[in-house]
Amino acid sequence: MVTLIQHEPGEGAGTLAPFLGEHRLVRTFAGERVPGEADALVVLGGGMGVYEQDRLPHLRDEIGLLRRCVDERRPVLGICLGSQLLAAALGGEVARAAAPEIGFYRVRLGPAARDDALFAGLEESFVAFHWHSDAFTLPAGAVPLAGSTMTPLQAFRFGERAWGIQFHLEMDEQLLRAMLDGKDPEGLVDQSRRELPALRRIAATVFSRWGNIVR
Repeated sequence: MVTLIQHEPGEGAGTLAPFLGEHRLVRTFAGERVPGEADALVVLGGGMGVYEQDRLPHLRDEIGLLRRCVDERRPVLGICLGSQLLAAALGGEVARAAAPEIGFYRVRLGPAARDDALFAGLEESFVAFHWHSDAFTLPAGAVPLAGSTMTPLQAFRFGERAWGIQFHLEMDEQLLRAMLDGKDPEGLVDQSRRELPALRRIAATVFSRWGNIVR
């Protein structure tokens, strides 16, 4: 069974949800405790930073769980904050980026993505949704898979069963409106009508492949 860790009330699984199957939801924003183990693990995004573990000790627990899952070769998927936590669990550094990356921007897959279990065969360049202020370094032994102009490292794989994806591959209309919280100075809702259909198709491929690994 997949354990799904959600950090914000409105920041759920989005287009990933249909591929999770039966799963256990852990809502850290509601004070639910991070379990000590998981058969498979998904860690979603959130507005906090990896470096806020003293204020938010559940982040330390998540890093420990991610490390254990990797060591035990359990399937792992980290998205946005989840990818940063995975990078930290594997020894990478996470810090504030030079500038936030928020909006619909192009992602480019690297050479290693051609043979990757999740990204093989996808378009080498596509527009994805981004909402992050932090960036991470590539952990030792990890394989870089994608980057963007502002964030050279957007996705990586560690071993054969753990992936970190900085951009919001799971984005849908409901998630976007929740994240915007009634504010949309950049016209992102209008942009989403143009960009999300293609992103949804890419997400379905990636998430279905990850779901097959879990099963």
